[in-house]
Amino acid sequence: MSGGVHFHGTGQHGATRDTPRPRQLPGDVRGFVNRTSELERLNAILTGDTGEPLVVSICVIAGTAGAGKTSLALRWAHQAQAHFPDGQLYVNLRGYDPGAPVTAPEVLHRFLLALGVSSAAIPADPESSAALYRSLLAGRRMLIVLDNAATVSQVRPLLPGTAGCLVLVTSRSRLSGLAVRDGAHRLTLGTLAEPEAVALLRTVTAGYRTEDDAEKLAELARLCARLPLALRIAAERAASRPLMSLDDLIRDLRDESGLWEALTVGDDEEADAVRTVFAWSYRALPADAARFFRLLGLHPGPEFGTSAAAALAGVGVSRAQHLLDVLVGAHLLTQTAPDRFEFHDLLRAYATDQAQDEEPAEACEAARLRVLAWYLHAADAARTRVSPAEPPLPLESPPNGVTPPVFADYDEAVRWYELEHGNLLAATRAAADAGLDAIAWQLPALLRPVHARLNAFEEWFAMGHLGLSAARRAGDRAGEARLLESLGMACRQSHRLAEAAQYHEGALAVRRELGDRLAEALSLNALGLVHLRTRQLEAAKERFTEALALFRELGAAEWEPTMLANLATVSYEAGDLAEASDFVRVALTALRERGDEGGEGNALRILSAVQRETGDIGEALESAQSAVDIARRYRNHAWEGYWLLDFGQAQLADGRPEDALVSYQRAAVLHRQLGDRSREARAWNGTGEAYGRLGRFEEAAAFHRRAAAAHRELNDGWQMATALDGLATALREPEEGGAGEEARRHWGEALRVLAGYEDGRAAAMRTRINRALEAAEG
Repeated sequence: MSGGVHFHGTGQHGATRDTPRPRQLPGDVRGFVNRTSELERLNAILTGDTGEPLVVSICVIAGTAGAGKTSLALRWAHQAQAHFPDGQLYVNLRGYDPGAPVTAPEVLHRFLLALGVSSAAIPADPESSAALYRSLLAGRRMLIVLDNAATVSQVRPLLPGTAGCLVLVTSRSRLSGLAVRDGAHRLTLGTLAEPEAVALLRTVTAGYRTEDDAEKLAELARLCARLPLALRIAAERAASRPLMSLDDLIRDLRDESGLWEALTVGDDEEADAVRTVFAWSYRALPADAARFFRLLGLHPGPEFGTSAAAALAGVGVSRAQHLLDVLVGAHLLTQTAPDRFEFHDLLRAYATDQAQDEEPAEACEAARLRVLAWYLHAADAARTRVSPAEPPLPLESPPNGVTPPVFADYDEAVRWYELEHGNLLAATRAAADAGLDAIAWQLPALLRPVHARLNAFEEWFAMGHLGLSAARRAGDRAGEARLLESLGMACRQSHRLAEAAQYHEGALAVRRELGDRLAEALSLNALGLVHLRTRQLEAAKERFTEALALFRELGAAEWEPTMLANLATVSYEAGDLAEASDFVRVALTALRERGDEGGEGNALRILSAVQRETGDIGEALESAQSAVDIARRYRNHAWEGYWLLDFGQAQLADGRPEDALVSYQRAAVLHRQLGDRSREARAWNGTGEAYGRLGRFEEAAAFHRRAAAAHRELNDGWQMATALDGLATALREPEEGGAGEEARRHWGEALRVLAGYEDGRAAAMRTRINRALEAAEG
């Protein structure tokens, strides 16, 4: 038979066949001069024929702070783009920022997104993310720029596994471990030679001043320790004062240097010179720009937009935009993208110091509160777009001077989260450090539906733990329960089911203590879902029954059909088809009466499975088709992917394996995009069954084997046993005179796994497998 369906449209974890070619390099440096020999040394890494391997695959540019490492790396990267036709990845690891450095798992998440992997499909486990990253880079020629690395541990998980890609690292450290273990080439960047330093000063001031005396420019360069960062700031100040003589500028800088030396006891000449230039430029700012600069040092994250900066300083957005332009013009701040700004790490530390020295403590606290409140209310605005049905969390009104953003729709809210997720985590940490425990637990509580929708496990877990500690410090038991519930959902969604049960049990205990009976019922339902995932069917039934009774007692009729549908699922899984039918038909009637089409679709999925197993194949097809139609009408991929699994089963029961293959392929693709590896593997198992019905046993075995491996990795014994049964069946069919040794081995493993399950369906499967083994022996 020809024309079978294969899964070649996408990569294993959601990267499309046409993987994007990212172009993440920041803009080239304006007025870059010299460093000719260093550029030539970098060029020597390349080869003339782009098909040949690179001379080295890792290069570390090391040097003191402010030496121009990033500028050199970016200048060369822009010049060498043609050698890397598959794209360039870039990240600032912020290894020397005052705040927390960027971790390798955070970078992997960003890079996988840039390589075409959907957010939901990125594995929660860092090792799995790193393996997927290496797989996507294999056979490609890409440049990966890792800027401002402090440690080898920030870099090593980001190294490709095969030749062809170049990793360019900048660091103040020599990162000797990369040279010893990974064969990295090192280029050490010193200060500029005097002629080069003078040339840089002339380049930046060209067109603004008349020709300055070379000796005086050399003196200015010496005062800047011939470091590019300091030289650019000094040159910008000279360019902005074209009528001021260079003698006067040098005298100002010498005076500043003398003042600085009197205030410090350091012996690092270069560091002192850089901070002197910072102070010299800072003191030349207008008073409002200087205050804006130092307050920006209090921002919790490494980068920010205009609205957050305005909230921090307590000024209007238009005024903030003007002040940002002033700071960018003075080289005290860098604009990295439209409405995105960041400090050089040395300047950020300097700004923070000035805030602490010059601002009253109350003013610093008020600024921190304003910016944290801005992030809190912005997160609430995003939540209302991502999950409008989520019960609201009462918040205090934002302080004066804080205007949170408003999002037009779901997509705009998600884009904002993806831009700000690092700042949101930093804001949660900052709130906890400042003793603002209410904000520290409310932020992760508000973002739970966003994290759940995007499978943003890194931030979800980190913020959840910070929030849980904050709620406990504050003695806010309701907040504690919310965070326990959130962490339970994160664990369930990432298949850490034992932990999920512990968190939900904790939330249940707190809610019972508080007497919040509606929340108690919700926790019971959550626990039931965990038990259902782990096939603890009796425990699941108990929890759902308790929740149903409590909802009825409270008059919360809106939850009753959901509980009945969950109970129907338990009954179906246990093999009690009559009870499952009774539960689901009552649920379906109620859901239709109130117009809940999402609930109706899920009930139809369950009903289809019952109808299929009771022999009503036509009705099973109709029910499953109706469910899938609802999902597609709502463009809900989670519903569609899940309900297609039962549609495929109904198609197989109707003798239509080719149609089932189409359903399973679509289900696998959707679950891959959603990051649900368990249901994706179930789609593979269905595909194997469909190929078996077509007599294509080799392909059937391949899909069953793949499904069994995935379920083994997920520690899902029931689904693994199902896949092993399918694999053994596919291996048996071509055998002459009974099952082969491999088929018997897989059936034997399935029986050992099934021994741990006591429900009727498991018993029926054991009986069938034993009969198959007896027939094979006979």
